[in-house]
Amino acid sequence: MRLATLTSGGDCPGLNAVIRGIVRTASSQYGSTVVGYLDGWVGLIEDRRIDLYDDAFIDSILLRGGTILGTGRLHPDKFKAGLDTIKRNLDDAGIDALIAIGGEGTLKGAKWLSDNGIPVVGVPKTIDNDVAATDYTFGFDTAVSVATDAIDRLHTTAESHNRILIVEVMGRHVGWIALHAGMAGGAHYTVIPEEPFDVADICKAMERRFQMGEKYGIVVVAEGAVPKEGTMDAGLGEEDEFGHKTFNGMGQIIADEIKSRLGYDVRTTVLGHIQRGGTPTAYDRVLATRYGVNAARAVHEGKFDTCVALHGENIELVPLESAVAHLKQVPEGRYRTARTMFG
Repeated sequence: MRLATLTSGGDCPGLNAVIRGIVRTASSQYGSTVVGYLDGWVGLIEDRRIDLYDDAFIDSILLRGGTILGTGRLHPDKFKAGLDTIKRNLDDAGIDALIAIGGEGTLKGAKWLSDNGIPVVGVPKTIDNDVAATDYTFGFDTAVSVATDAIDRLHTTAESHNRILIVEVMGRHVGWIALHAGMAGGAHYTVIPEEPFDVADICKAMERRFQMGEKYGIVVVAEGAVPKEGTMDAGLGEEDEFGHKTFNGMGQIIADEIKSRLGYDVRTTVLGHIQRGGTPTAYDRVLATRYGVNAARAVHEGKFDTCVALHGENIELVPLESAVAHLKQVPEGRYRTARTMFG
């Protein structure tokens, strides 16, 4: 059997571990070969591919962040217009099945290919942990660990200078990174997209800390957080060519508002793409490897139109359709638990 794989969307710690799991499983267990398409869907349409061998190089990529195949985004209209080209390129390369590694957008593309007759298995990938069909996505643990380490370090400098520090983390539509990093790092307030905030509540929490003698504060803000209507003018972000909202720097907006209302020294740290880069944690390496191994097995067992998923301690197969049904948001109860630690 001849397999193909690609990585699409944003880069993510653990992608190389998935690729390694696919290649080594296909080779050692089934005697199959694997082709990697470069730069996501673009590479598939442009027929840019490399052969992946079960060799010392593939073995060494476990420790590396990013993806050896490169990644990118393609507008859905261009993607769908390239269906005939995709089919022709896969046929010319002798590909029997495709393993698509990516987040919500990539898995939607994989589902569309499956509906149009291409044998596909999906692997969920996103540091945001927002794919509905799985308990956790690889890359999330690494992102939370990076953010938590940053918060740990900011405690000491904030306390030394009697400052309030705002830490902006990734999270366009969901606040899983902010929630977990805020709890793990002992933040004094956490703001997530699922729960519109009132900056007055943040100010009250910070003022209470200073009145009690704790003369510093840490506020974690997900980049996609939004204020309650009528409470603060946050401006409107534009949309990029893919329909993704661009953000105006919510962390700095909140910092400016707190400083204006309370007069305290407030500084902002934006972690940004630092959360995506570098070596994946041990947890993410293991989870990503398990995803790769089980995706390769699913292909060889003919279980197409599926996506690998973590349910409890087990890796299972779920329909691709369920993987893209909706975003997995932070439940209100989880945020309520975090709120008990605010102030």
